Amino acid sequence: MPNYHVTLEAAWLVRDVKTADDAIGVAISEAGKRLNPKLDYVEVDIGTTYCPSCKKPFSSVFLAANTAIVGLVLAMKVFDAESEEHAARISKSVIGRALRDVPLDVVDVQPLDE
Repeated sequence: MPNYHVTLEAAWLVRDVKTADDAIGVAISEAGKRLNPKLDYVEVDIGTTYCPSCKKPFSSVFLAANTAIVGLVLAMKVFDAESEEHAARISKSVIGRALRDVPLDVVDVQPLDE
C-alpha cells in the first residue's frame, strides 16, 4: 500500500492579541502544545493567503477587536493508506482528535516517492 504526505488547513481562533505577529505566535504555540508529545510528527506552519486584487501572498491572519483567526497548515505522512481519500481521512481523524473543535480542511495529498 502506498504512503502519502497530507496537508491540512486549520482555522485557529486567538483572543486578546494586539498584532498579527502575536496571533501567529500564540496560534502555533497552542497548536504545538495540543499536538505534542503524542503527535510530534505533525508539522505546524502558518498558512498563506493571496490578495484578490494584486495576487501577492501574505500570512493567513485576520485581526479585529483584539481577536484573530489564524490559518495554520498542518502536514503529516500517512503510511499504508488505500488511496488519497483514505490518507486524507486518516490525517483528519488523527489530527482532529488532538485539535477538537478546530475546523480542518484537506489542502493537498501527495504520494511519497518510494
